[in-house]
Amino acid sequence: MQTFTPTNWQQYELLDCGDYEKLEKFGSITLRRPEPQALWSKKLSEQEWKNLADITFKPKTSHSGEWIKKNKDLPDRWKLNYNNKDLNLNFNLALTSFKHVGIFPEQAANWDYIYQNLKKVKGEQPRFLNLFAYTGGASIAAKAAGADVTHVDSVKQVITWSKENMESSNLNDIRWIVEDAMKFVKREVKRGKTYHGIILDPPAYGIGANGERWQLENSINELLQDVAKILEPNNHFLILNVYSLGLSALVVQNLVQSNFKDSKNLNFGELYLQAKSGILLPLGIVGRYSLL
Repeated sequence: MQTFTPTNWQQYELLDCGDYEKLEKFGSITLRRPEPQALWSKKLSEQEWKNLADITFKPKTSHSGEWIKKNKDLPDRWKLNYNNKDLNLNFNLALTSFKHVGIFPEQAANWDYIYQNLKKVKGEQPRFLNLFAYTGGASIAAKAAGADVTHVDSVKQVITWSKENMESSNLNDIRWIVEDAMKFVKREVKRGKTYHGIILDPPAYGIGANGERWQLENSINELLQDVAKILEPNNHFLILNVYSLGLSALVVQNLVQSNFKDSKNLNFGELYLQAKSGILLPLGIVGRYSLL
């Protein structure tokens, strides 16, 4: 079992976390918002948090809230850059009512992995599939590597957000699909389509484009069985990323190894961010392997 964390962020930093909150710097703006994994006490004092935070998220219900700005001139939208040698991505951030800002910084560890593996595909343009794709960090990383990219998400608004990120990164021609991931993969199986790389980042719960109900525990094994049928034989990589409180990394290991016969070199474990204050914040479980 391993741990994974991004090492190339220059415009993002986790400053501290604890007491069910996290303090993060996105470019020049520092945000304070809830974090259910942060069960411990903060390292910095409450006064230090208040001094550092430019904008604070105040929950109103379990699913929504509002952002309180220290200065009314602070923007609702701004840009963030991620750069790792030849990989240069630009993201459009925004303050949403459900506490997210359009990016999961810990996923940069997977963006690097995607970019590096797609560059290894020889003799043809690599094909890449991003399932439960959200605002498209993995999609634009794959496109930057020269891949033919298919981006699937059931929420039309995040597809629009993903397009903005693609355009801001001076990229084009990603295939956008607004659909339930299970239905899309089953159709790809029937069509005989294959991919050199696939990432899945499924939520614990979700609703598809046409009201389909997704529950991770009930559906993930069936989905992976179908995903195994659309990977390019002996010439592919897979990433399964799961953020679900209480789920063991061994579950991810078993899911991948039972469905992908070529996953003997599987790396799996916890994805985390290192806070400037010294704390490690766990932010999901990842399993990935490559035959490239």
